Amino acid sequence: MVTRDDGGFDRGRGSAYHCAPMLTSRLPGRVEPYKLVARAEHLEGLVALAEMARLAEEVGAQSGDAQVWLDFAIDPQGRREIRGHLQAELQLPCRRCLEPMAQQVESDFRLGMVTSDELAAELPSTHEPVLVENEQLNLLAVVEDELILSLPQVVYHDEAECPVSRDQLNSGEAPGGSDDSPASPFDVLRQIKGKP
Repeated sequence: MVTRDDGGFDRGRGSAYHCAPMLTSRLPGRVEPYKLVARAEHLEGLVALAEMARLAEEVGAQSGDAQVWLDFAIDPQGRREIRGHLQAELQLPCRRCLEPMAQQVESDFRLGMVTSDELAAELPSTHEPVLVENEQLNLLAVVEDELILSLPQVVYHDEAECPVSRDQLNSGEAPGGSDDSPASPFDVLRQIKGKP
């Protein structure tokens, strides 16, 4: 959905993305960002998580949608920028048991539009560079990049819910434990030497 700038988020009127109604429309895959900046446009919509191959490589296949809010503007220094917020519920692998668990991921970001690596190096630290090629911007790639950057480093189930306990993790015992003790690697040497 495309709307005119009405003050939007981060402009002192409250946070549109934290209290926004459920989004139902899809974001376009590609946009002409310079035109959107010139009109101070606001985009909001959904992006399918299943279409994000790089995210799937990081944390496994996903379903559902990411909700995204984007404001295109010119900052006080004359830089073309995109201010955005995204949120999604991802299924991330627990580091103890490797089973997927639901995790809410959110990100606020500020992107500076550039056409080369040289211009990207000139951006202040408050802006992440986003490359605009042939006056086109791939929004799916932008959203996927932000989701990947926002992934938590470590995710664990609560101990009561995880099939692998902390003790099993420390001892190396498999879940459901086995009473059979593994053969000692020295048993082979004892047999070779003929000792019991």
